[in-house]
Amino acid sequence: MKKIILYCILISTFACNNKQSYKNSDLDLDKRVHLLLDEMTLDEKVSQLCSSMNDQTNLNSPVRSKSDSARNLFKNGTGFIFMGVQGNDAELFVKKLNDIQRYFVENTRLGIPVLFGAEGLHGFVAHGATIFPQNIALGGTFDRELIERIYTVAAREMRAWGITQVFAPNLDLGREPRFGRVEETYSEDPYLTSQIGFAAVRGFQGRDLKDLKDHHVIATLKHFAGHGEPMGGRNTGPIGNVNTIYFHENPLYPFETAIKEGGALSVMASYNDADGVPNHCNKTLLTDILVDQFGFGGYVISDLNGVTRIIEEQKAAKGYKEAALMSFNAGIDMDLVRGKCSFMKIKELVQEGKISKERLNQAVERILRLKFLLGLFENPYVNAKNVVKLTNTTEDRALNLKAAEEAAVLLKNENILPFNETKIKNLAVIGPMSGSIHLGGYSYEPFQGVSILSGLQQFGKGKFKVYYAEGCKINQKPATFWTDGDVVINSKADDLKLIAEAVKAAKSSDAIVLTIGENESYSREAWSENHLGDRESLDLPGRQNELVDALVKTGKPIVAVMVGGRPLSYNYVAEKVPAIIQAWYLGQETGTAMANLLFGKINPSGKLSITIPRSVGQLPCYYSQLTSQVRSYLGANNSPLYPFGYGLSYTTFGYSNPELSKSEIIPGESTVLKVLVKNTGLVAGSEVVQLYIRDEISSVVRPVIQLKDFIRIYLKPGETHIVKFTIDNSKLSFFNQELKRIVEPGTFELKIGGNSKDLKSIKLTLK
Repeated sequence: MKKIILYCILISTFACNNKQSYKNSDLDLDKRVHLLLDEMTLDEKVSQLCSSMNDQTNLNSPVRSKSDSARNLFKNGTGFIFMGVQGNDAELFVKKLNDIQRYFVENTRLGIPVLFGAEGLHGFVAHGATIFPQNIALGGTFDRELIERIYTVAAREMRAWGITQVFAPNLDLGREPRFGRVEETYSEDPYLTSQIGFAAVRGFQGRDLKDLKDHHVIATLKHFAGHGEPMGGRNTGPIGNVNTIYFHENPLYPFETAIKEGGALSVMASYNDADGVPNHCNKTLLTDILVDQFGFGGYVISDLNGVTRIIEEQKAAKGYKEAALMSFNAGIDMDLVRGKCSFMKIKELVQEGKISKERLNQAVERILRLKFLLGLFENPYVNAKNVVKLTNTTEDRALNLKAAEEAAVLLKNENILPFNETKIKNLAVIGPMSGSIHLGGYSYEPFQGVSILSGLQQFGKGKFKVYYAEGCKINQKPATFWTDGDVVINSKADDLKLIAEAVKAAKSSDAIVLTIGENESYSREAWSENHLGDRESLDLPGRQNELVDALVKTGKPIVAVMVGGRPLSYNYVAEKVPAIIQAWYLGQETGTAMANLLFGKINPSGKLSITIPRSVGQLPCYYSQLTSQVRSYLGANNSPLYPFGYGLSYTTFGYSNPELSKSEIIPGESTVLKVLVKNTGLVAGSEVVQLYIRDEISSVVRPVIQLKDFIRIYLKPGETHIVKFTIDNSKLSFFNQELKRIVEPGTFELKIGGNSKDLKSIKLTLK
């Protein structure tokens, strides 16, 4: 009887304790976090601040409960493992990931699950996953709803594979075209970037925190901050001081929006240094601005080996211990590494009193909170049988095609497009970007999708014959984003032979589709001297201009399709070729989308999200420069080749003169700007109506104009639509010398139109 009573007491005690256990999903989130934190040792807490790569310790083996490497490295658990997706067997990958997770859940004392991370810049980087148009192209859609749908697909695919955190979206501003990573940016403009980035966060994380338990992932905003404007366009180069009006209104603005309005839960620091202070240990940036001003409540992760970079490249710390102290106290919560994790030194630093227990608990809490929000304590594993049916579905490919069709920008059209398929018997598809697939950086290789040549061949079946010629080579080896090595220009003799073959194909055809630009070897992330991607020139590489010249001399109608990740200064093409489409990288449905656009099945509607300069000497050439920046160069055409927001259609749109509901307001009031837009052409089409504002007189120097809002509308021939924009303090305010956002009385010029140059205006007075 005594044994039975004792047993009942033990069961009752266990039940009571279990009710207060962090494993009890009925408890409040904060309660669970603090209950778990209270049970953790110093070693276990420090382990949550560390990470690993899946290729670092034979984790692809997979990890087993008896794995010596796992026991040695992860005996106290770990916070995060980056999963570089390899191989082409999705189910096997998921099984391996589950094995890794099982080690942490079942073979560590507290069973804390690990976060699994992956890349998802413009789609999940995995074999067979859906790869959408590159970011610089997505920005040109000016379509918030489309962007949210795209990243919802990416999140669903990732979660099906077991990924719970993504290193995206990239909110850097694309203001330095020499920079090889400009393709990763959505735009040169902070407002457009903020709107696309906000929609991307919604897609990744869902619209409610409850969404994170199913089909969604933690979004990681990167790179905080200013990474898109490195000195000289060199990756990781120094940037300006973070405590400036420019920095607050431009590089920081998209992050502020994504955090305050989108609720982003993770931020990645940038490699750069600002005013001599490495961003990875910049307390002003990582705590004063990010946490105190923006109210960020998630966790900050270093960029890969970013803390180590403080030691080895920036020479701002003596060793791992000092770098860990500097970066952790500045605001970095987790160290993302390949190799030795400097944050293991935090144990010693806490024991020495150099890092407070409060700061340690703060960082661990931030990480644990996300693991609870994701539901990993209740559902740590994923079903391998679901991965294939939830990846790259028919609906996903249709969305991909829509994105590609919206992203392409028609820049010039002298009565060439759209082609009439009944009048073309032979079509020449020429150029080094025609026959191969080009998806841009952070895409799974080998690339999969529809090339421009394949798309036109498929479209032309039974209608016309397609002749193909490479024309010239951009570089000798096939393009690659991931592989090390420098580009090698093709030999002159071989290129001249290819150009002659192209001329022969052109002469046998009724029209030419010429695909030129840059490939993934020329414009990419320059992460070492063996893997460069920044350029000192914006000219077409190789002998592409010679190819253009030879084809122009044939007298055949030519459409130039510009492929690549950055704006190039293709002046000769703009002068001589009668039709130009800026295609960027359009994703896996590139060829299908291009055929639909060229033959008028789809009406182009994309707009330039970045200015195309005439030369590298024009840089910086973003449209919203300060009024004090705009003096011209001697003997030069100082206008851009094509301006921000620009893009033609197969129809035309007319704008009425804008009207205001009130032409005078006081601070705190709003007014409504109204304009009537009409499709004045013969075919239906979409227009991006853009609102710009200029502050005529202010206490600090202001940009000549700034984008403040936009809307996409679809109009049938002859149809009209009244577009309305609300003008309030948020659109009229700016940062003063004390870095406070203010609204000053004065006159504002409100401009509205289809691009940043062709605008109609009206004036508003703020009393």
